[in-house]
Amino acid sequence: MAHGDSALLDGARRRTEPDPPGTSLRDRGQWLIAAVAAAFTLAQLVLVRPGMGLGWDETVYVSQVGTQAPAAFFSAPRARGVSLLVAPIASWSTSTELLRVYLAVLSGLALYLALRTWRGLFPDRVLAVGGALFASLWITVFYGPQAMPNYWVAVGALGTVGCFLRAREHPRALWGVVAGAALMAWMRPTDAVWTTLPLFVVAAVTRRPRPAVALVAGLVLGGVQWVIEAYISYGGLAERLHEGSRIQGGLGPQFAVVDQLRSLGGRALCRPCTGPLPNPAIMTWWAVLPLLAAVGLVVAVRAGRTARTLVPLACATTAAVPYLFLIGYAAPRFLLPAYLLMAIPVADALFHLATTPAGRWRPVAATVLAIGLAGHLAVQYAVLERTVKRTTDSHQDWADTAAELHRLGVRPPCVLTGYLSVPVAYYAGCHSAAAFGPNTNSTESRILGASRRMPVAVLTEHGAEPPAYARDWPTRPAAGMDLHIAPSQSERGPT
Repeated sequence: MAHGDSALLDGARRRTEPDPPGTSLRDRGQWLIAAVAAAFTLAQLVLVRPGMGLGWDETVYVSQVGTQAPAAFFSAPRARGVSLLVAPIASWSTSTELLRVYLAVLSGLALYLALRTWRGLFPDRVLAVGGALFASLWITVFYGPQAMPNYWVAVGALGTVGCFLRAREHPRALWGVVAGAALMAWMRPTDAVWTTLPLFVVAAVTRRPRPAVALVAGLVLGGVQWVIEAYISYGGLAERLHEGSRIQGGLGPQFAVVDQLRSLGGRALCRPCTGPLPNPAIMTWWAVLPLLAAVGLVVAVRAGRTARTLVPLACATTAAVPYLFLIGYAAPRFLLPAYLLMAIPVADALFHLATTPAGRWRPVAATVLAIGLAGHLAVQYAVLERTVKRTTDSHQDWADTAAELHRLGVRPPCVLTGYLSVPVAYYAGCHSAAAFGPNTNSTESRILGASRRMPVAVLTEHGAEPPAYARDWPTRPAAGMDLHIAPSQSERGPT
């Protein structure tokens, strides 16, 4: 870290020391950050329906430790972190509401702890506003209470970078580097590697081996299970990475920036990513974000505190690269780590634009920013409300389909295959099987063999042809799809 950075760090630390006559500014700043985290938790509980039901990926993660259905096929790109995260609830309860509340509270606490690691690097008000900017995105509020890994990679990344920058002045912060890197690798090992690349570069350039060792220790601690599983279940690490690339459509030079823009309107998964772009009002913040980050960097360079702004922005860039330029589809949650790493430099830029060097508000600039932020929040809330409703309806369709299957005699133990069989199988308490596609875990002969021992159903889109082996099976419609149910042994007659 440059001398100017060290000097500014000392100044920031002095500004957070208690004022002799009155209330501690340090305590006040801590409560300000805590208030942002608490508001984020409350927003999740109010705006995201606890009874929304579990999504496709959630059913995969929860089924690994839950009691409602057999464990779904666990594909190569996935890691066990989310399953372990939800285990304290899912291992004994099937209540989605309880799981949502648990995750909402936990995600608020994680945001608070991640922001705290930056105290002394930036003023508390900048940290609070940065946290609020991130926490007010519809993507953050929507995914905070979900059993998905990307939010947890984000808070792990913020904590890792903050502790990395503080480690020279506070050696104990190296434990935070270990913990943050482990959390990222626990959730998504490949994302953890991409995100920490700039930190290894900084450690090498500044000849600081201890932070690099802490990073390696955290990545190994969090990723060792994933690597061991690669050799046990996938034939080795290279094979698992290759299979993960195949499932994601083949990793390589691609341009997914426009796909990410299309997903901003509330599309949880944009694959294939076609159709028109959303309303410009929905995309405006995405275009403004890098501009404000650039302003934050200019401000930091002029103030002689380049490192603490440049490093998180560099990590945000490498975290975003694979999802913008290496895959051919998009999901808004993929960029949550990049958004959180950019949030603090962006908040710093906003304060620079809205206040004078003496700390007084610039009336015109502050008014324009307030109006812009109010409009931004209104757009985020509108997208969130629409997304929650659409998601709740689709999950209810899966629950209705499961209920119809039960009515038709397809009850556990049972097997479902075909269209949307993974989430519907979770709701029905069945095994899910696939003879083709990215979740292949069976064969047609094995599915036919299962139909002689237990109830089996093939799910197709309404009006679509089932596989050849199921074309003479009785068909029933349910929630926009067709259920092709294998005849029971008694209906087939003697063989």
